[in-house]
Amino acid sequence: MFTKFLQTQNKPSKPLMIWDGNCGFCKYWILVWQTKTTEVDYKTLQDVAAEFPEIPLKEFKKASRFIDTDGQIYSGPDSAFMSMWYFKTPQKHWHRWYMSSELFQSLCDHGYNFVAKNRPLMMKITLAFWGKNPIKRKPFWMLWLMGLVVFVIGLIGYFS
Repeated sequence: MFTKFLQTQNKPSKPLMIWDGNCGFCKYWILVWQTKTTEVDYKTLQDVAAEFPEIPLKEFKKASRFIDTDGQIYSGPDSAFMSMWYFKTPQKHWHRWYMSSELFQSLCDHGYNFVAKNRPLMMKITLAFWGKNPIKRKPFWMLWLMGLVVFVIGLIGYFS
């Protein structure tokens, strides 16, 4: 599981999302996020980890970090939730829910940890459901869902 850090002395001038530049899955979703947000800098841990010595490199590799202009650090799923505050249509409820519900926080943290440990598989699923272009994603997941519905109906018909 990733470690959460609360504060850094190095306060960025703009909110900063730090992600693993060696991760294709991460790059895909960062490109998606960049189209949705305003006023957020996106930098790889390889480029900026040395600027934040309070976060060990080993921990940087486990989870994305969102560092706000006050130096507050948000980790893992909460880094994504905080970046949603900067969506063109802000979505602040996710972070609030994460902070107010221990159950939601635990589910998100464990889900994030699972995804982080299985990035190659998650990339394959992403490509199957959304296509290769993160800027012009196609909802292939609808085809998978329709196929599943047809399969279930077929099973019901077969066993009826």
